[in-house]
Amino acid sequence: MQDNATEVTAAGIARLAGVGRAAVSNWRRRHADFPKPVGGTETSPSFALAEVEAWLRKQGKLAEVPLRERVWQQLAGHPEGPLTALVHTGCVLLLIHERPTVWLDASAGSDARLAAILSGALDQVLVPRFGGPVGRAGRGVRGAGMGPTPESGGVNRAADAGGVNAGGDAGAVNEAAHAGGVNAGAWAEGVNTGFGSSAVNAGAGSSGVNTGAGSSAVNAGAGASRVNAGAGSSAVNAAVGAADVHAGAGARPATPAPQATTPALRTPTGPQLLLSTPLLRGAAELAAETGARQAFEFLLGRHLDANPRQYTLTPAELAGLMADLAGPARTVLDPACGTGALLRAVAGRPDQELYAQDSAPELAAISALRLALHSRATVRAAAGDTLRADAHPGLRADVVLCHPPFNERNWGHDELAYDPRWEYGFPARTESELAWVQHALARLTDGGTAVLLMPPAAASRRSGRRIRADLLRRGALRAVVALPVGAAPPYNIPLHLWVLRRPDRAPATPEVLLVDTGRFAGEGRGGPDWEAVREAVTDAWDAFTRAGRLAERPGLARSVPVIDLLDDDVDLAPARHLPPAAVADGAEQLTRVRERLGATLRLTADLTPPPADPSPAARWPLTTIGELARGGALVMRTGGNGGHARVPVLTDHDVVAGTAPSGTLPESEEEAVLTEPGDVVVPVLGGGSVARVIDEATGGAVLGRNLVLLRPDRTALDPWFLAGFLRGTANNRQASSYASTATRLDVRRLQLPRLPLEEQRRYGDRFRALDEFERALRHASRLGEQLVRGMYDGLTDGTVAPG
Repeated sequence: MQDNATEVTAAGIARLAGVGRAAVSNWRRRHADFPKPVGGTETSPSFALAEVEAWLRKQGKLAEVPLRERVWQQLAGHPEGPLTALVHTGCVLLLIHERPTVWLDASAGSDARLAAILSGALDQVLVPRFGGPVGRAGRGVRGAGMGPTPESGGVNRAADAGGVNAGGDAGAVNEAAHAGGVNAGAWAEGVNTGFGSSAVNAGAGSSGVNTGAGSSAVNAGAGASRVNAGAGSSAVNAAVGAADVHAGAGARPATPAPQATTPALRTPTGPQLLLSTPLLRGAAELAAETGARQAFEFLLGRHLDANPRQYTLTPAELAGLMADLAGPARTVLDPACGTGALLRAVAGRPDQELYAQDSAPELAAISALRLALHSRATVRAAAGDTLRADAHPGLRADVVLCHPPFNERNWGHDELAYDPRWEYGFPARTESELAWVQHALARLTDGGTAVLLMPPAAASRRSGRRIRADLLRRGALRAVVALPVGAAPPYNIPLHLWVLRRPDRAPATPEVLLVDTGRFAGEGRGGPDWEAVREAVTDAWDAFTRAGRLAERPGLARSVPVIDLLDDDVDLAPARHLPPAAVADGAEQLTRVRERLGATLRLTADLTPPPADPSPAARWPLTTIGELARGGALVMRTGGNGGHARVPVLTDHDVVAGTAPSGTLPESEEEAVLTEPGDVVVPVLGGGSVARVIDEATGGAVLGRNLVLLRPDRTALDPWFLAGFLRGTANNRQASSYASTATRLDVRRLQLPRLPLEEQRRYGDRFRALDEFERALRHASRLGEQLVRGMYDGLTDGTVAPG
């Protein structure tokens, strides 16, 4: 019965059976015993996964579903939502990672037995890793163990008994109760944390929370819908939606009532885990194949890829750069941790402590689990609004890394006017980023380093000039790095990195490092040249920190005396203070570009296809890629794993643009899919009719995400024939499914005509000639753009004469 709780859509059924969605619709109409919908809408129903699998197996239509796909379907269709499913899965994977024999004992029985004893087993791992003593509080027990202190974070054990208060100067945690109790929410979702005389109650599902009289009540639950306060109390709703990635996003209280944080993780109860047992068993199988850490990374990555608009992610390359600038550290804080990318990039060391906080409770929990699986460091994570309810007020970290939310108006300006963190000035309502800067500085030890990702406007807005000036005068701001366009979302603007140090002494001759890496921007969606960006930034920063200044590197970097920046605007944008690189041979370079363009245009003319010969419409017998794969005529692989070796990655943008491999993937235990000459690679997102035959230059690259590789048997299929027919517009249209914001191609449904090998090669030769013509056109377009831009720059900077 528990497995029936996992739901699957018609598109998921099609993937399970290896058919198109139209076939699923036909089965529903023609087979009276097809499973009935259990959820969804009339136009997009969902079905019980167990019932669907049983029916497909009975009909002989169940394709061999990879374990990873089956586990992902269970997670995506979890009745409590994928985020809750991810947290449950992460808890169990951490148990498997650290105490595999405990899992083996717990899982050796029915689902009911597993759920009944798993909660206690999880306590053995979660409480020691995330704070608080081992054990659990009982009915009516008053103690100081289970609540997190402001410096610690911790695990909130949800109880099935009555309400339990855990006291302490830093706050109290009231465990929720199934049977009821004082301020207890149904099914253990409630947490009551006291800060002085105020209380925070996040009840069942964080909706409909009642707080008693005489208190200041704040609902800080995820997705909370309402708060009712009793007589004599004031109520504030500070709900944060689960889709918010960075702390500080979401609804804010309108009155200056104190807020509280909750532990990032609550040990799930037996009834909560009962719905997840099929998923947890599948995840354990996946962990046995790939490792617990890799299993969690795979499921988290699939969820993030499936919901790109819900999350503002920090790319791994950028996170690595920020960690490099900060340097090695024993204590590291990310006050807006999201999914933990920044803390995950920090180099490990003995006795390391990682502190995290996020306004979205599910993300705080996922981040904590991800970090615990990634390293042996002590992890202290909490959920709550960092600016209004700092979970670590007494912390003095060696390093702070932060990707804060941008352009927030409702960050707490009215409530926090007299906050002691504003050492450099009270931020204006429009300067939320400068509030995060000062929060980071306030949590540093003397001489500690903070690296923040900032919008470029924060370097020049007039409303922030007084704070910027004080940061400069007191030696807190050490560097501003302008990143290339496309480095991180929002991808259409060049974001900045601010490197700050908490002053331990005033610099004798203060200078600030300014770096502009805009020259390393990539084409289209390919992203910047991260290797060049990292080398340029770290080299300039290392030289600057050694000497206290940096000689000018034209167009790239220089150190500027603070006094030169303290004008009326205090504009810190690097581009305004870095003269462009001198181009001594600009005219000669343009001449060479023009000559190459001329040669390319002549080649394009030679490659122009001859006039098309009219022919009656052909009526070939057709087959599908899925049928060819089942028959062994080709091998089908999907990408996304980085493997152990650092090999260039072929991205979907590279395939569309016809460029060399330009991407990277994080290393993983799973083997990467390497391309070979003659492979055909097809992007599955975006709706374009694209297929690329791998040549000698591209062979050996790792297959990136959202790509499918087809490796044809050369004795049965010609690669160019295969790629050419896969590019047909009608072929792609019939094999595509459409969501509200994206188009996805089901490669198995793409069709090919059944032709003899000799006839295939005739078509293949023609398709190869068209590909050469297309490449020449692309090359001519790039050279033309380069020539036009160079002429404009040369004429305007005086290096090219007008006549």
